[in-house]
Amino acid sequence: MYDLNDAQPQMAPLGELIPDGTFAKVKMTIRPGGVNGSTPADAGLLKASQTSDARMLDCEFTIVSGPYARRKFWQNFTVAGGKLDEKGQSKGWNISKSAFRAMIDSALGLDPKDESAAAKGKRVIQGLKQLDGIAFAARIMIEPASTPQYRDQNKLANIVLPGEPQYAAVMRGETMQPDPVNAKPRKAAETPAAPAPAWGAPPAPTPASGDVPWANQGTPNQGTPKPPGAAAPGPAWLNG
Repeated sequence: MYDLNDAQPQMAPLGELIPDGTFAKVKMTIRPGGVNGSTPADAGLLKASQTSDARMLDCEFTIVSGPYARRKFWQNFTVAGGKLDEKGQSKGWNISKSAFRAMIDSALGLDPKDESAAAKGKRVIQGLKQLDGIAFAARIMIEPASTPQYRDQNKLANIVLPGEPQYAAVMRGETMQPDPVNAKPRKAAETPAAPAPAWGAPPAPTPASGDVPWANQGTPNQGTPKPPGAAAPGPAWLNG
């Protein structure tokens, strides 16, 4: 016998988007892509871009509560490679780093302006893997497709931070009036030029032992390495 009375409501039809500007508490899950990150904790964690040297964090977001509970959307965050700024750093990583800091501030209720030693300590992670499972307040947008063959998609518009009017209610799971983004379609990516034949260019230098091509393109500073065998502390949002 099966008692189906406690079954959850049906999921929304496939392809139905979360309304533009929806506020919700979301949980982030990292989907490993098989490419190693810059720390042992991130072995096999990243995903390689198919069009550039960028390395990305492939993330799934699940709405925790409210009318869109259990709905999901997906987004990549560049953590190395791709376009560089005037300092030779990855533009994508700088954008992602700001988002990751905001996630931690939102998850832990940290004032973004708090630069105390205690707050700074909570913003230090041993690897990107520690962001797996973080839950925070978010505003969700609809990103229009850049070309007709693709569908519009839900994406993070911004992370809602302590001090913003919607923050406390969103973290309590309350329903808030949406604030639409009304984003314009992104420009379609240009087809990359075909590479020159291998025999027409000098051989590439062999990287130093343990190095990777994107190591100096804006990857995060890992600080002093931990001694072998030392266990990395868990992130604050999991330890309470």
